[in-house]
Amino acid sequence: MAPVGSFESLSAALNAGCDSVYFGVEQLNMRARSSINFTLEDLQEIASRCRGQAVKTYLAINTILYDHDIALMKRIIDQAKTAGVSAIIAADHAVMAYCRSIGMPLHISTQVNITNIETVEFYASFAEVMVLSRELSLRQVESIAKEIERRNITGPAGHLVKLEVFAHGALCMAVSGKCYLSLHSHNASANRGACIQNCRKAYVVTSKEDGTELEIDNEYIMSAKDLCTIGFIDKIRNAGVSILKIEGRGRSADYVDVTVRAYCEATNALADGTYSSEKIAGWMQELAKVYNRGFWEGYYLGRKMGEWSEGPGSQATERKIYLAKGIKYFNKIKVGEFQMESHSLKKGDRILITDPVMGVVKSTVEEIRVNDLEVDTVDRGARFSIKVEEKIRPSSKLYKIVEA
Repeated sequence: MAPVGSFESLSAALNAGCDSVYFGVEQLNMRARSSINFTLEDLQEIASRCRGQAVKTYLAINTILYDHDIALMKRIIDQAKTAGVSAIIAADHAVMAYCRSIGMPLHISTQVNITNIETVEFYASFAEVMVLSRELSLRQVESIAKEIERRNITGPAGHLVKLEVFAHGALCMAVSGKCYLSLHSHNASANRGACIQNCRKAYVVTSKEDGTELEIDNEYIMSAKDLCTIGFIDKIRNAGVSILKIEGRGRSADYVDVTVRAYCEATNALADGTYSSEKIAGWMQELAKVYNRGFWEGYYLGRKMGEWSEGPGSQATERKIYLAKGIKYFNKIKVGEFQMESHSLKKGDRILITDPVMGVVKSTVEEIRVNDLEVDTVDRGARFSIKVEEKIRPSSKLYKIVEA
């Protein structure tokens, strides 16, 4: 299941081979602040594009709700059902009750913090898919999965309840993301999708008695490293998990492209018997190229405490620098024309192009032309053309990929 925060990310996820996508609209989702959320008018296009590739669509309405949110919640769910969205991901009982009343399929969000079989049995009257708490070990997950089969716990449609877990991406210091630090400091509630991520910053401790200051060194003690399970998805499968979920609706299209592609390759390798340590090393190298805070295995393998990041930002081995916007595309010769808006580009540079329709395309610049004359370098302000296999548009953005 791929995270989608924009049409660029949607196209990237579809091209990378995902089986399903999840996304938010308006403000009633846990990435209301950090991602470019879709509007109600986008629901039809998202559902239609995904149906065309047999990909399921899941709409997250997983914040806590107040009375004044109920009308909007119902309007969103009504339009999602009309558009053909596959299911709603919810944490608030008001959403669950409304979905059940109109026959809209439902998934239980990780914000509910499901950690035992009795809770699974309780929510089975609402949903057939449940996203388990991120703080469980695989031994605990396996126990829940076996009990679902033993007790024959089925959802509203009569199918056995399926288990979904987060496989990759950001982890929060708080259980199931229920943190009040952002609300306390900036009146911006994480539980309403408005977290400002105080935990990711550096801090100085000051003594109230004499004013002595100590800078906390080495570890950002509230900022967990990113979850990465690609090295043990065989164990996750054997624990009875049906769905691997990638976190990252607030991250870029190239992050979605790389992570979804890696995990799709890994699950395919697992299925055909070619999953190996050599392949895992290759996938880890690719995953390290895009945004991450360092990797650890989460709590799945029995950790009692988190593993903390060593810095405030990304530890990606590569970064992208914005260069130019698209102007037009020449179909017959597969050439794209761009307007350079910053920095410079030269032959041999590795580039990345993002676009709402084509998603993400990577290549190496072999030829650059300005006014139909071949040049070695172009600088800011230049209008230039390069070979591009996919059609670009005025919405296309061109980046240079460099070592971090």
